[in-house]
Amino acid sequence: MTPADHEFGSISTDLKLSLVGGYLQQFTTALRPQFENLWYIDAFAGTGERTVVIPGRAADMLGPKVDERVERRRGSAKIAIDVVPEFDRLVFMDKRARHIAALNELRASHAHRAIDVIPGDANAAIMRLLSQQRSWAGTRAVMFLDPYGMSVDWETLVAIRQTEAIDVWYLVSLAGLFRQATRDAEDLDPSKRAALTRMIGTPDWQEDWYELKKRTNLFGDTDERLARTAEVDDMERYFGARLADLFAAVLPPLRLNDDRGIPQFALFFAISNPKPAAIGLATRIARHILKAGMAS
Repeated sequence: MTPADHEFGSISTDLKLSLVGGYLQQFTTALRPQFENLWYIDAFAGTGERTVVIPGRAADMLGPKVDERVERRRGSAKIAIDVVPEFDRLVFMDKRARHIAALNELRASHAHRAIDVIPGDANAAIMRLLSQQRSWAGTRAVMFLDPYGMSVDWETLVAIRQTEAIDVWYLVSLAGLFRQATRDAEDLDPSKRAALTRMIGTPDWQEDWYELKKRTNLFGDTDERLARTAEVDDMERYFGARLADLFAAVLPPLRLNDDRGIPQFALFFAISNPKPAAIGLATRIARHILKAGMAS
């Protein structure tokens, strides 16, 4: 493996990328006749590809020895570059210097394409990009938010929605929400509270996810404490409702679990354009894509 390799993911990673790639293909096909400019924005683009290590195994009764091998598969950035009809502009963002270097190499290898590589915090980069676009007339975009943990600010989503031109695939970290929202409210330090509020966009989650519960100590003394009653399903529904209050339309998410079946992410699709025709088209495409994912 080389320093530019980006090793991550699981079976659900392949599924996630397959679904988003399928949407991008149908997006450009459907909208190319209608719009002059089609954009793809990847706020956490990584290196453009992912490195997968396939374990080897010793020789046994079932067969000979198999050596470990390394596969390099397309990440979201390369998938977007390969889409036909092509996007007119591709914007790749990442905060990690190693990833930015790899993305710049990817841009150089496609010098004929309009590709921007933007380093730094995704929230700030998205805000700058959107502020530079004076008018979205004639332009439609797809943004892929596959963040490192809980790093997408709610205010960033508000800015995206206000464009009325961007469809968003957002991989929400259910595991992150579950870990930060500790079972006992006494363990909710200021940093955890701030992270949850920044991502969810309201401090109301504290009232909605916690209730006073009685507890008895080893000496038989009883008191009350705030305890979390919300489980993963509740958090997913809660965040989905928040998105639905903001965006013109939001589809039910696809749940992505780890190899042990433990919930990790929810892949949401949100539509910024409030026009019925735009909602109808995007919904038909995305619903078909998500249905295929649920059947996988």
